[in-house]
Amino acid sequence: MKENNDIQESGHKIPVGMIIFFAALIIWLVWYIYSYTPGITGWSQYKTYEQETMKEEQRAPKPLAENPYKRDEKAIAEGKMTYASNCAACHGETLKGSVGPDLTGHLKYGETDDRKYLSIAKGTPNGMPAFEQQLGRDRIWKILAYVDSVREYGKQP
Repeated sequence: MKENNDIQESGHKIPVGMIIFFAALIIWLVWYIYSYTPGITGWSQYKTYEQETMKEEQRAPKPLAENPYKRDEKAIAEGKMTYASNCAACHGETLKGSVGPDLTGHLKYGETDDRKYLSIAKGTPNGMPAFEQQLGRDRIWKILAYVDSVREYGKQP
């Protein structure tokens, strides 16, 4: 048996398209590493996310610090109806609590208007769901006007 250790392939060149593709791939890889390596350019997906979040927060309307419907009798009446259909199942018809806590006593998540608004709008960690999408800003403030009127005067209007 004859051994052919000197077998060579000749006359076959690498296709030009393959060389161009390989060169373009290397150039792209160098650009990608340079662009997205935080140690080189300082770019970070976390910084980008924070910037986008900040822009959204700036565009979003800020919740009011005080209830605009605090002493408005018509708004309080509307708030009572909205409370009855959305809140009474958990907090009771008289606001004394049922599944949810008593709303006439100390409020765990804050007693100021803005804290109460956020509790309803965004929900709380221990079971209170967020109602911002369902109720909207004005109806939440009207519910708070009703609850505050009951808390302040101790009776149902």
